[in-house]
Amino acid sequence: MKVAISAQGKDLDALVDPRFGRARWFIIADTETGDSRALDNGANVEASGGAGVQAGSAVAAEGVEAVITGNVGPNAHKVLATAGITIHQVESGVVAREALAAFTRGELPALAAPTVSGHWS
Repeated sequence: MKVAISAQGKDLDALVDPRFGRARWFIIADTETGDSRALDNGANVEASGGAGVQAGSAVAAEGVEAVITGNVGPNAHKVLATAGITIHQVESGVVAREALAAFTRGELPALAAPTVSGHWS
């Protein structure tokens, strides 16, 4: 399964970014092969609007089935849910590798609703 993790850096040792749409990077990890790579989301970091929609569309285009992040707004949530992508939340201060391990153990339940209102930064 492909999973996108919002991250503050380019690899699994980076902290999970608490923002989905304005995260600097997404780590695209394959839980079956163990492979991972960084997806640049820099264009959305300072976007005046639409960051969640753009980021959601970008990870959906990667064929991910799940997203791990700190928070997700209503527009991103809608894009991801429409694409059939589950959204899983972790607390601040968690490294992407740890978040992915918790996800694979089934410790991160899917979110049914956004965690923040729009334009959270």
